[in-house]
Parts: sequence; structure tokens; C-alpha cells
Amino acid sequence: MRKAPIIELDEKLRTELERLSRSRSASVRLAERSRIVLLAAEGRNNYEIAALLDITRQKAGRWRNRFVEWGLAGIEKDAPRSGRIPTISRRKLSRIVKKTLEEKPPNATHWSRASMAKAVGVSESTVGKIWRDHGLKPHLARTFKLSNDKRFAEKLEDVVGLYLSPPENAIVLCCDEKSQMQALDRTQPGLPLKKGRCGTMTHDYKRNGTTTLFAALNILDGSVIGTCMPKHRHQEWLRFLNQIKRAVPKDKEIHIICDNYATHKHQKVVNWLQRNKRFHVHFTPTSASWLNMVERFFRDLSEQRLRRGVFHSVSELIQTVEDYLAGHNENPKPFIWTATASDILAKVQRSRKTLDKLQSV
Repeated sequence: MRKAPIIELDEKLRTELERLSRSRSASVRLAERSRIVLLAAEGRNNYEIAALLDITRQKAGRWRNRFVEWGLAGIEKDAPRSGRIPTISRRKLSRIVKKTLEEKPPNATHWSRASMAKAVGVSESTVGKIWRDHGLKPHLARTFKLSNDKRFAEKLEDVVGLYLSPPENAIVLCCDEKSQMQALDRTQPGLPLKKGRCGTMTHDYKRNGTTTLFAALNILDGSVIGTCMPKHRHQEWLRFLNQIKRAVPKDKEIHIICDNYATHKHQKVVNWLQRNKRFHVHFTPTSASWLNMVERFFRDLSEQRLRRGVFHSVSELIQTVEDYLAGHNENPKPFIWTATASDILAKVQRSRKTLDKLQSV
């Protein structure tokens, strides 16, 4: 009579198997296999294990042997199965992948499952499976913009340096305008959220005017200095700078990070900065608004309060924005910047090389 192989466990492996046997996150199969191995390690034979776990003797023996041969990895994955013979040839599979990557349909900008299935003579589900297996998503496209600023590296290092190592006895503020915020009123009232149905709102709207939010995000604590104004000219920018000046303690230096908008470089603004020596302006590279952390605050404001909002007047919109600012400043949380300038530069350089290759084709 053939004897089942003996299993001996060290303390570390036994602890791991016991964890898996009780785990609620591991699969039921893995938990059962772990219990089989633990019982085998106690010296029980396959008949006893089968009776205790209500499984077949063959199943207990199979996973005992798999563990003896491969260790923990032997019970974590199922053995490969033969399955049904593929009905699509490798040649046709390669053709679908190649057409997806290198060609476009006659009357569209990208392939759909239906158009590809019709072009190559297979089912739509087959096309979908091949695309999933090869990580192809022709229906998606991401936008990008590489800065052509000649001083990109210099400005990048300057701004990121402020994020990662802000100067002592100073406040760093990310400043920008969220312009043309529209007070939109819907043409008809929508239906509220209820069980089994999402909230509804009409796709068309009435414009009741616009306003512009000037905001300065403190990178250390996440608090925001903000105000709404009807326009975003250099006159309004100067009024906002004076508001910052009043809000920040007089013994603190003020470092402002902003973009290259002409309003921020107006001669009257330059003259004002020369008179107010504690203000230091750091410009982000052109086409690099993502480098200004206040844009994250603007995104949250849009997503959480404005996008689905209904505003019957500009004053109602302004009050909503002011309430959001007040609520944010009651419990502010900073946005933590982690990427170093060298990491960003390396990524930009890779993107430029890829773009140059595509342009040379």
C-alpha cells in the first residue's frame, strides 16, 4: 500500500498557512487547500483529511502532493487546463492586433468592436477578448501637452524646490484665477436621487452671468485665501495681492507661484512688486498648469460644488463659492507634492523622444 508523503512545516510557513485558512480575503479554494496541508502536517492520512473536510480522498492527496512538490506556490494556483481548442488562428489574431495598432477604419477615427469584427470576419466578443488580452483600448485617448518653454527645467526646479523644501520664515502660496465661472440655471427642474434611479437634470441651461475666483493655496496647511471678482485684469490681480498682503503676517516672506498670464506680468504689477519687497514671484513654465497645486483645489470645487449646481444669479454663485471656501478652511488639508524635478524631467525627455520619433515617420 502506497503511503502519502510526509509534510513538515517550519514556524513561518505554518503561520502563513494558518492565516490563509482563516482569511476572508483569500479565495475559498486556497483556504481549503491550506487546511489540507495543515492536517497533513499533523500526520493525518488522506482518508482522515477527506472525512474532516468533507472532500474526496483524491482531492486531499492531490493538494498534499502539489505542496510537497512545489511548496506554497503549488496550492496558490490551479494547474493549467487544456480547455477548448481556439477557433481563431494565430495569423488572424496577429492581423487583428496589427490592424488595431497601425490602421484606421475608412469612416472613423478609431476601431470599434463592431467595425473590427466586420473587417476581419469574426464575432464582436472575439475582438473584445483579443483587445483585453493585449491591453488594447482604441475607444480611449488621453490628451497631453509638452511645454516648449526654453527655461522649462529652470522654472520646474524652482517651483518643485519650493514644494519639497519651502524656505524658513516664509509662506508659499499657489495662486491662480478660475475665470468665467458660469451661474447656470437649468431650464426645467430635475428629479432627485431615489432608490433604483440616479438624480436627473436637463442638458440645456440658462446663463445668468459669470464671475472669477482668485485663490491662493497655502502649501503647508492647505488653507485658501480667495475672493470673487467680475473680471480678471491686472487691476483685479493687484486687489488680490493686497488682500494676500493683509492676510499674511507682516514678519513673513511671501512666495507666490503663478502662471505666465499677461495679467501677472503687467507693468503696474511689476511696479507694485518692487514696492513690496517681501513678495517673491515664481512663474511656472508655459503650458504647465499642472505644476500649480491650486489647480487641484479648483478641480475639487468644480466636482463637488459647481458642476451639478443650479444658480439663479451671479450673487448666488458667489455665495456658494464663498461658503465652499469657508467650509474648506475649517478643516484644510494640504496637497502633498512627491515628484522630484529630476523624475519629471526624465519623464518629459522620454515623451519628447517618443514625439520626435512619431514626427519623423
